[in-house]
Amino acid sequence: MSITKKIVIGLGIVIIIIGIIGAMMFFKPQRDVQNTKTDFSYQASEIVNEYLTDSNKANNKYLDEEGNSKVLEIEGLVAKISEDFNNQKVILLKSATDKAGVSCTFTKETNEHTLNIKTGDKITVKGVIRSGAAFDADLDMYENVILEKCDIISKLTSK
Repeated sequence: MSITKKIVIGLGIVIIIIGIIGAMMFFKPQRDVQNTKTDFSYQASEIVNEYLTDSNKANNKYLDEEGNSKVLEIEGLVAKISEDFNNQKVILLKSATDKAGVSCTFTKETNEHTLNIKTGDKITVKGVIRSGAAFDADLDMYENVILEKCDIISKLTSK
């Protein structure tokens, strides 16, 4: 067998292995947050203040060794309802006196559960944390806690 033929066969094997690994990562099952036990339950202002006080301590509390978030239930007042560029509903939980809020992004599967939600409603949302609240000195503004893969757990309508 010639050297060229061995190189071509070796490259073919490497390409096949890379393809298999890529396919396994692409089709890897997503985490089912809604059917996972809740680790922590808080008011929106509690988790915001925890991050604004000590973000390292909060990250250690809410992220495991691999960087995956614990599952959280957050209760708060709906301050704003919007939609992101993926057509996913985004609900901001924030009271008028809080410096920042909790921005909850829903999935394609849970978007429809937000249809009857309006500003002023008090809701509880379950999801995982993507980033904590912080103060951005350059922009002179507070950044919200970002919760994703959210769904509504309970709702108390406003008057």
